[in-house]
Formats: sequence, C-alpha cells, structure tokens
Amino acid sequence: MAVTITDAPVRRPARDRHHRGVSRWLVLAGVTAAALAMLVPFAFMLLNAFKSPGDYSSAGPLSWPTDFYTRGLRTYWSEVNFPLKLWNSTLIAGSVAVLGVVVSLLNAYALGVGRVRGRLWIVGLFLLANMLPQEALIYPLYYVAKEIGLYNTRLSVIIIFTVVQSAFGTYLLASVLGTFPRSLLEAAALDGAGKWTVLWRVVFPNLRPTLAVLLIFFFIWTWNEFLIPLVMLIDNQTQTIPVALASLQGDRLMDAPTTNAGALLSLVPAILFFLIFQRTLARGITAGAEK
Repeated sequence: MAVTITDAPVRRPARDRHHRGVSRWLVLAGVTAAALAMLVPFAFMLLNAFKSPGDYSSAGPLSWPTDFYTRGLRTYWSEVNFPLKLWNSTLIAGSVAVLGVVVSLLNAYALGVGRVRGRLWIVGLFLLANMLPQEALIYPLYYVAKEIGLYNTRLSVIIIFTVVQSAFGTYLLASVLGTFPRSLLEAAALDGAGKWTVLWRVVFPNLRPTLAVLLIFFFIWTWNEFLIPLVMLIDNQTQTIPVALASLQGDRLMDAPTTNAGALLSLVPAILFFLIFQRTLARGITAGAEK
C-alpha cells in the first residue's frame, strides 16, 4: 500500500493578541510612565487647591492638607466674577472656532480645488504666518484696534484669533484638498453643480471629520490664549479666564491656595469640552489616517 506525501502547508495557531512581545510591553510601560509624569502637576494643583494658606506656608506644597479648605474656590469665584469670565471665554473661543473653520474651508477650497494662480506661494505665506510669534504682532494689532475703535472689545480678540487660527486651518485643508479626487468634482460638474453646490454637497461631507478636529483644536487653543487678551482686554467686564487667573498674583504677594483653586476651576470647562467631543476627535483623526 503506497503512501502519498503531500506538501500541504502546516497551519500555525493564530497568535493571541494579548500575548505580545517584550518590546511592546516596554513601549506600553514607557507611555504609561510618561502619561503619569504629565499628570503630576495636575495632582499638585488638586492637592494645593484644598489646602489652607497656613498649611501651605508651614508644611509646603507637597504636604497633605489637614482639613478640606474650600475658601480659595469661593474667593476666586467672587473676586474675579468667574461666571462673567466663563461667558467671555466661551463666547470668544466658540466664535473663533466656528469662524476659523468656515474661513479655513473657504480659503482652502479656493486654493486646493479652485487652483488659484500662485497657489504654492500663497500656501507658503500661510505657513509662514503660523511661525510668527505673537510678540511680533501685538503692537500692530494694538495700534489698529485703537484706531478703528475696537480696543477693549471681545470682537477685536475674535477677529484676531479667527485670522490666526484660520492661517493654520487654511494650510492644513489646502494640503488635503490638493489631493481631492478630481473624478468627484468632474462628476458633480457634469451633473450641473455650481461651485457652491460642489463645496457644500461634495467637499464638505468628505471633510467633515477633519473640520470637526479643527473646531476642537481652535476652541482649546483660543481658550488657553493669554498674551493677546491681556493686552487687548483691559476692562474687568471683557477679560477671559486666563487673564483673570493671572490677576490673582500681586507684585510681592501670591495666595498659592487661591491660585491653585482658580486654576482648577478654570480647567474644568476645558476638560468637560474635551470629554464631550473626544469621540468626535478620535473619529476625525482615524478618518484622516484612513484617507
């Protein structure tokens, strides 16, 4: 009886994704350690936000508070009029986020799809604008705002940051639209679609995840801005949260527990905004990576 030997491939058992190599576990441990190190300053802020000035001065910033001290939060809330500052920051950051995305989309549509002459030079100028420090722009912005009567108004800060943020947004979206499938645009043109129809019916739906990411970034970046609001908003009724937080520090005296409590209270809205839109951010980044 003859036995036939075949060269059939031997199937190896599938490797369990939980049994990974040592290098991957080392990378995971390093990332975890880096994340914990980044959380250390926030832990110190939380620790000192509920510590009395006596405990802070006698035991230092690393000691555990002897009692649950909440007067710092109440002092910051009342002294800086936190609800008003919260409204100012939300209004400015929200307006800049929406307007910045709209302006970026329109500029990038003209540059990436419209094929404007000298497109590369214009995109290069937007890239150069992103590199300019705010210290180099603050005096011209201050002078123009004084001349046109917009100084010490929220509108001046909204206009400034809309232009600043849209410079980055235009550079990013123009690069994306430069590789936009021409077949979709030609098919829409054959169907009789105009430029505005192509923008809102073809380009916008495909860029929606990227625009959502830009919206979130523009909001957070504008929320954390300090120098330009400090110079342009001198009235207590128009100042933002970062400027109000800096007002707690005097020339020779600083109430550290109140400052930490104010920083904690000022950080909560930004964290809540990020937690609400974190899935949108993750979907937008994933969609961009797939494209």
